[in-house]
Amino acid sequence: MRAVTIAGFVLCGVLIVVLVVQSRRRPLRRAPLGTLLDRVMTDRAARVTILLFWWWIGWHFLAVAPVP
Repeated sequence: MRAVTIAGFVLCGVLIVVLVVQSRRRPLRRAPLGTLLDRVMTDRAARVTILLFWWWIGWHFLAVAPVP
């Protein structure tokens, strides 16, 4: 199950990279990442949600499991 979760996050990362590359190739079809983040970060609820999401990722992937 852990491998499926990690694969899901890797897939999300790959999709983000694909979207960034596409936005640089065809800026009229997709907004550049900086423009998208500027628009999203104007809303306080979105900033808090993104902060909690990154905290959750760090907690699950960077925290060390307790030793039995």
